[in-house]
Amino acid sequence: METNQELLNTVKARAEKWLGAEYDEATRNEVKALLEAEDPTGLIEAFYKDLEFGTGGLRGIMGAGTNRMNRYTVGMATQGLANYLNTVFKGEPQISVAIGHDVRNHSREFAELAADIFSANGIKVYLFDACRPTPEVSYAIRKLGCQSGVMVTASHNPKEYNGYKAYWSDGAQMIAPHDVETIAYVNAITSVDQIKFTPNKDLIQIIGKDIDEQYLNDIHGLSLSPEAIKAQADMKIVYTPIHGTGSMLMYDSLAKWGFKNIIHVPEQDVQSGDFPTVVSPNPENPEAMAMGIAKAKEVGADLVLASDPDADRIGLVVRDKEGNYQLVNGNQIVMIFLYYLITRNVELGRIKGNEYCVKTIVTTETIKRIADKNNIKCFDCYTGFKWIADVMRNMEATGRYLGGGEESYGFLAETFCRDKDSVSAISLMCEIAAWAAEKGMNLYELLIDIYAEYGFSRERGVSVVRPGKTGAEEIVEMMKNFRANPPKSLGGSPLTCVKDYADLNCRDLKDGSVTKLEFPTTSNVLQFFTEAGDKVSIRPSGTEPKIKFYVEVREEMGDKSDYEATVKKAEAHIDAILKDLGVA
Repeated sequence: METNQELLNTVKARAEKWLGAEYDEATRNEVKALLEAEDPTGLIEAFYKDLEFGTGGLRGIMGAGTNRMNRYTVGMATQGLANYLNTVFKGEPQISVAIGHDVRNHSREFAELAADIFSANGIKVYLFDACRPTPEVSYAIRKLGCQSGVMVTASHNPKEYNGYKAYWSDGAQMIAPHDVETIAYVNAITSVDQIKFTPNKDLIQIIGKDIDEQYLNDIHGLSLSPEAIKAQADMKIVYTPIHGTGSMLMYDSLAKWGFKNIIHVPEQDVQSGDFPTVVSPNPENPEAMAMGIAKAKEVGADLVLASDPDADRIGLVVRDKEGNYQLVNGNQIVMIFLYYLITRNVELGRIKGNEYCVKTIVTTETIKRIADKNNIKCFDCYTGFKWIADVMRNMEATGRYLGGGEESYGFLAETFCRDKDSVSAISLMCEIAAWAAEKGMNLYELLIDIYAEYGFSRERGVSVVRPGKTGAEEIVEMMKNFRANPPKSLGGSPLTCVKDYADLNCRDLKDGSVTKLEFPTTSNVLQFFTEAGDKVSIRPSGTEPKIKFYVEVREEMGDKSDYEATVKKAEAHIDAILKDLGVA
């Protein structure tokens, strides 16, 4: 085992290589400061490993070092991907990629750097003229017939982070074999001398409004209730992009759908990678929604909607029957979408028998009950929209996609894009609010109606953050322990089943039988099911230094008037389960 001194010596040797002439002056100065610092923690964190190009690309803290997001780690990733594209598509007359970026610090710089490197490798680049939502990059890849694409974003992470998402020709993030092969090609770039930095400007084409217009037209084609929108066009709706790219297209989309009373949060319309009004620009966090809620109270708005910095996730706040504003969780958001899309398609006589929807394994099982009752096939897949896109790819010839989503506030209503999309989702959620209003309900009352019809569930996600090298090791040990010593009961109810996606085994604890889970690959996810119908999912994050616990409980809700009391009972039930797991 490496001692602290051995680790420090290794790290110093790695850092000293970054003082060479092949690195720019600003980088050399930053590395020099790390080497001279009294506390070596910063140096170790920056150089103890290479920033891993994983199945979703890169994500990390910005700064100098092998374990940081900077022009050299981004450059090596791009060169590796370019080499792979030139190998796979060598018969193509012209390989092309689409590149977009969010509002984060250095995002434009990294996007232009990637464009330069791709072009230097003979690959045509369609580069957006300014920041754009992540889903529009997916859209552009498909629309322009590209072989790949890159989005520079760290999604909803804090301002210190940036990232690099790599896409394949279908507009989805890569899965096997292309993810594994790309990783191998990226790992083969071991020196910055291998990166072709000198661009071929003739191969870089700037795109923008032309794609915006086509994208917004296609999104408007998703509308199912134009009459309801017309009747409720003046509904007061607060929308905030939380300093992100949503402001580029969201207001235009909502206007195209027919909504005339969209209320801004002016301070959060300001595009800034510092996200000055929030601690973290994540619409899952109540704090990030606070200014939108304050604006809604000020104007008496019906609902509050938000998107994260790269505008792929959606946040939603609705008014309860007392007029208080309530956050809607990610499971409920997906549930509302799929309930509406299924119900409205039934109402319009569009159900032909080949329709399907998709949810991830950690998303609420209530969605499956809605689908089953309406004879709609519901697919389960791994967390991440690349897996929803994989189902869409497999079903392209035989099925009609109604929608898919995951508990982490992502939804996709269309097939012309293959990543979660807040532009279409927010437009559609406003339509659902108008549709509900025409039936004499707001979205809060609609949610209660769904539970009354399909059964009550309550979900909560808890993330245990363990940063750095020791944190990563601790997360590994936690997963080992849960596998070796699963709890006998949770929340007072005995375990009946354990699903381990690492070996794709489903173990029935009642009769001891083991069956195989039908999934395309293994994944580091563990699920516990109880006699009471509760579900617990445990997985380390693939993009952040945390381990995630997803708890879903079932409760009986006698009547719609019992909703609030049932929520309280369910929350106490979740608390008990988390205590049993040791993460309360």
